[in-house]
Amino acid sequence: MRVNCTINGKDMEADDVWEGESLLYLLRERMGLPGSKNACEQGECGSCTVYLDGIPACACLVAAGQVEGREIRTVEGLADGDKLDPMQEAFVECGAVQCGFCTPGLVVQAHDLIERVPNPSDGEIRESLAGNLCRCTGYEKILDAVRLAATRKAEAK
Repeated sequence: MRVNCTINGKDMEADDVWEGESLLYLLRERMGLPGSKNACEQGECGSCTVYLDGIPACACLVAAGQVEGREIRTVEGLADGDKLDPMQEAFVECGAVQCGFCTPGLVVQAHDLIERVPNPSDGEIRESLAGNLCRCTGYEKILDAVRLAATRKAEAK
C-alpha cells in the first residue's frame, strides 16, 4: 500500500508499505528519521513518542496505514534547521542525556507538557513523563531540564 502523510512539515510518500508495519518503522527505515527509538515495541517505554496530529503517541503502536493524510512531528521536527528547540537545548545543558535511548521520547513528551502547562509543578512534570522510562539518569536531571525550558519559555514571552 502507499502511505501519504506530512512529516515535520513536509509532504511524504512511502510505497510498498506492509499492512502490519508500524509508524516507527516507517519513520526510521523508510523516511530516514532515526530520532525515535525502537526499544520495547509495546508502548511501555515511550522512547518512540512522536506527535500524531498534535498529540503525543507511541509510534510503535500506530500502524503505518493509519497515518494516511495525517501529520507527524518527530523529535527531529522540533528543531528549526540547525537551531535546537529550547527543550532540546535544556536537556543538553542539564545533562539529561546519557545513553540517549529514552531522550527523544522524553523531549517530545516534555515539549508537549510545557505547551499545555507553561509553568508545570514537579508533580505535573512527573505525571506527564510517567510513560517514559529511563534507566540511566535517575530522572532528576530530566526534571531540571523541563524546569529550565519552562522558565526560559516564560521569560521569552
